[in-house]
Amino acid sequence: MRYGIITAIGCCLLAVSCSKKQKDVEKAPTRVKTEVASTTADNEGQTYVGIVEEREATAVSFTGMGVVKRVLVGEGQAVGRGQLLAEMDDTQARNLLSGAEAQMAQANDALERYQMLHDNGSLPEVQWVEIQSKVAQARSQLEVARKNLADCRLVAPVSGIVGHKMVGAGETALPSQAVVNILDISTVKVKVAVPEAEIGSITAHTPSEILVEAINSRCGGGHIEKGVTADALTHTYDVRINVQNTERKLLPGMVASVQFKTAPSPSQGTDVQIPVTAVQKNVDGTLFVWTVEKDSTVHRKSVQIGTTQGRSATNETVGLSKNRIAITSGIENGQRIVTEGYQKLSEGTKVIF
Repeated sequence: MRYGIITAIGCCLLAVSCSKKQKDVEKAPTRVKTEVASTTADNEGQTYVGIVEEREATAVSFTGMGVVKRVLVGEGQAVGRGQLLAEMDDTQARNLLSGAEAQMAQANDALERYQMLHDNGSLPEVQWVEIQSKVAQARSQLEVARKNLADCRLVAPVSGIVGHKMVGAGETALPSQAVVNILDISTVKVKVAVPEAEIGSITAHTPSEILVEAINSRCGGGHIEKGVTADALTHTYDVRINVQNTERKLLPGMVASVQFKTAPSPSQGTDVQIPVTAVQKNVDGTLFVWTVEKDSTVHRKSVQIGTTQGRSATNETVGLSKNRIAITSGIENGQRIVTEGYQKLSEGTKVIF
């Protein structure tokens, strides 16, 4: 008898415990994704993939032919204007300079000796002019020899970073053959290809936002340079956006996501913009969205819709939806709505986001 009573009490306690756990599970908030409705959402404009380019590239080369003795810089190294980059074997240049110096000394000596004869009137004028011409030739050859020796040293004509090193020590450099190229990246350009149907909406002063995932950097773009010749196959125009790069973090070749901030059309007025997928349909055909209140509960809100705005590309990293729609009535600017996970919702469901 006593055993039966204990068993019954235990079963009751177990049932109460299970019921409490089930109620706790039922009250667990539902996880959803949300967005704050905004009248400026459609100003995000189009998004394109771009490539970072240097502001200017300077190819540096020797003016004469010779064997490169050493290269003093490497790729990616910062250099200043006038810094020594490489040296060529200067043995022959030094020998030529020694010969030119000897000829200059000989010409000056002859000039001094014939000067006395000329002053005394014992030297014909023709011969005196010839002596002066030999001195001028010797001086010219000496200057050329000095220049050839100086040209065995390659110095940076501008400041920047070394992009590529094309010639190494021990190789023969040819005249005008680039040894290294120096990139100016104090300001870079982000190049994007814009379809001809959209190029008209972009001006030299169109605001833009640039995201470079390689360095996790987001920045605003500056002056825009528009190409005037379309690609024959893709019918796109090259657009280059100037970007300040004072910290030298943006490097040529990095991939960037470019978003142009275009102004909304007059027909859009002050309507809020939300993703098309956030708008649901009732059985009677009316439209609604799920709104999130301050107590984190959701409620149906009937809405009236306007025009749909498409996107040329999607990019999750900058939070773009492919299509957005204008809401003419029903929700206000700044109101939080559910954009994903609404399938599990009912009136008054508590959510987390």
